[in-house]
Amino acid sequence: MAKTNFQYEKRQRELEKKKKAEEKARRKAEMKANPGARDEAAEADADDGDTGDADTNDGAGGTATE
Repeated sequence: MAKTNFQYEKRQRELEKKKKAEEKARRKAEMKANPGARDEAAEADADDGDTGDADTNDGAGGTATE
């Protein structure tokens, strides 16, 4: 049986965290450059009336089998 390469997994987690942080910084910089863009996008989404969630939360904890 093959041994788990913990260093590889750790590096992948670190890369994912770095990617997420860069994305967050990019969005933050974008919002700083266009302060009204978020409000306009939120209003446009509200006008559509579509939440983008195909299924409803019926309190089943996200399980589809019953």
